[in-house]
Amino acid sequence: MDPMGLLPTNPILEVQNKLNLRILQDFSSSNGSLEKRSHLPEGTSYLGGRNNMDLQGHSFKHQEEKEKTVSADRSKLAALFDHPLYKVPTPELMVKDKLFVTSPKIKLTLKISESDECLHHTDVSCGVKCLPQALQSLDLRLGINRYELYGRHDPTRPDLLEDLAMQKIVSSVQKPGGTQLKIIMTFPNHGKALFKPMNLRTWPELLRQTRDQETSADFFYFSDFERHNAEIAAFHLDRILDFRRIPPVSGRLVNITKEIRDITTDRKLFKTFFISPAGNVCFYGECSYYCSTEHALCGKPDLLEGSVAALLPDEKLAKRHSWRSPWRRSYSKSKKAEWELNRNYCTQVRKTPPYDQTSRLLNLIDLTVLDFLMGNMDRHHYETFEKFGNNTFLLHLDNGRGFGRHSHDEMSILAPLQQCCIIKKSTFSRLQLLATEPYRLSDVMRESLAADRLSPVLFEPHLKALDRRLQKVLDMVKRCMKKGQDKGVLLDDQEKQQDVTSEQQEDKRSTE
Repeated sequence: MDPMGLLPTNPILEVQNKLNLRILQDFSSSNGSLEKRSHLPEGTSYLGGRNNMDLQGHSFKHQEEKEKTVSADRSKLAALFDHPLYKVPTPELMVKDKLFVTSPKIKLTLKISESDECLHHTDVSCGVKCLPQALQSLDLRLGINRYELYGRHDPTRPDLLEDLAMQKIVSSVQKPGGTQLKIIMTFPNHGKALFKPMNLRTWPELLRQTRDQETSADFFYFSDFERHNAEIAAFHLDRILDFRRIPPVSGRLVNITKEIRDITTDRKLFKTFFISPAGNVCFYGECSYYCSTEHALCGKPDLLEGSVAALLPDEKLAKRHSWRSPWRRSYSKSKKAEWELNRNYCTQVRKTPPYDQTSRLLNLIDLTVLDFLMGNMDRHHYETFEKFGNNTFLLHLDNGRGFGRHSHDEMSILAPLQQCCIIKKSTFSRLQLLATEPYRLSDVMRESLAADRLSPVLFEPHLKALDRRLQKVLDMVKRCMKKGQDKGVLLDDQEKQQDVTSEQQEDKRSTE
């Protein structure tokens, strides 16, 4: 049984199940969860205060001994999501905290055309921002709010992943922009997803054992190829860390003849198809760098692995703001960025909005931890939903350059944590938990990834590297605490979140 729960056996929901991918629209040049307990009202910052968490006393060793008695065949992943750290409730949502608002008065009608089915609302004033309540549990975008991209125990998540992997594809066109080829795929129910194909220069054969190949140490981070399996693994890791800031991603084996070439309306894409000397169907599309016959994508003879990601709502419906990361790399073969040269760089950052609000910096450090565990050096920008202002989570998009080298830990990725020496107490607590035997990070990742249709998604050394890197993050936090005498290193975002909830309840009572 999936630890996130199963879809209720409701006849109405079963009928509606085919619509669970609709209105998942395109996002911009990148394709996030969220730490629910870290967000403060605008203009409010965390207090420095001395942390009372004892590094030894709160390392979960007392729980570890007790939980070792659990039956060996019990799912570690299920046990992880059953842990109290993964059951902290979200604040009560108000209208302003939801990305979209539904109206129970809106009626849904289906109009069958020759090619597909169309959805229409009887209330024109509601526009495209409203959907019937009957679809609320089946539409990804209706679950997005100030605190999360999708619910921790969202019962529709397994079905969404299944649809991404198995739904019939009725249209495939190239996504414009970017340095590498990406395909927008449309399903019969108007759902859309982003397909990132397996790069054959990185993975010379379709055979799964080629997952053991590492990115060359001579490659610059900006010269690396995007890996489809990294996108899949990043989604699972992000969920296990309880961030939930990456849209659902599933692996898929695509017939590039029947599911791309024969159904595409993109003439430019169609013209790039050819048959290789080996008799395989190949194509390369059009993009900034890696779209040429030398970088062609070829099937075996026409089957090709790839990741399929649910798309965020179209920016016309939900605008997003793109933020340049303060710790962005120089993207030069010779120059270094300022943060690599200035030891007091974090002091400078913390005086600059929006990082003068500690909640934003803490969310960025969450992203830093995720990137370090994956080995992703290519984090130059991140995005947020404009509706929520600065008081919201960061979307963790574009993760294809992660999981490239399992034998090397790039410590410079942790520069924000090392230089600022702050981290959410809840994040640190979960990292400690994932370092214990009953919830070992490599074990729960292995179990989670086993459900994907392209399993094994990661080569075993990549999983082992997660445990090694996790320990390095914990060691860095401990050094920060020793250096700062525990002052202001672990910030109690849970306590502050409770304050936010109390304020919301008070506002609700006053309006009533």
